[in-house]
Amino acid sequence: MFCIAQGGDNGKKREVPSALRTILNIDAAITDKFCSIVDAVAPRISRANLKYLEISCHGVPWIGFWLAFTILWSSPSLYQIQVNFMIGLILDIVAVAVIKAITRRRRPMKNESDMFLTIGPDHYSFPSGHSSRAGFVASFFASHLALPAWFTFNLYLWSAAVCVSRVLLRRHHVLDVLAGIVLGLFETLFLNVIWFDQDWCEWLLSSFLS
Repeated sequence: MFCIAQGGDNGKKREVPSALRTILNIDAAITDKFCSIVDAVAPRISRANLKYLEISCHGVPWIGFWLAFTILWSSPSLYQIQVNFMIGLILDIVAVAVIKAITRRRRPMKNESDMFLTIGPDHYSFPSGHSSRAGFVASFFASHLALPAWFTFNLYLWSAAVCVSRVLLRRHHVLDVLAGIVLGLFETLFLNVIWFDQDWCEWLLSSFLS
């Protein structure tokens, strides 16, 4: 449920409205039931494999990889994709951090303290940053790159696997993941509206790489 955080100078705890508390309790129950069903149906899913999925969609590797790609493959035909995708990655991190700092929902009780590179608001649960990033990456590439059908299918399959893994690792509740997916899709739509054109991208990259 959302964290009952200390607030104000009088040290009183923030109260969660009863209607919202009911929704969060139902969400927690659905999450537990889903994990129990998956554990019973597919007991051989290893935590190590789920952790690989976690790392594959972490913000730090993605930003590091994309920076390296942008520097090493400096081609005018790639500028718009390189710049706008990086803006999307940064936007995603900022949006998730702000929402988590506001909502401060606790992670599920069964979450283990083995998360990869968590700082500040990352310790909170709503929304799922991995799910928002997975949704953004898949929708951005599918929208702006002429990908083969098999690649697009596997891209969405990876995105879905990341989202499911967040619940199975007990990092998030189902509602956290769904909210993350919606946020990631919204980020792609928002980028389509503010899209940086070729001139802007050339100027930004020349300033950055000079």
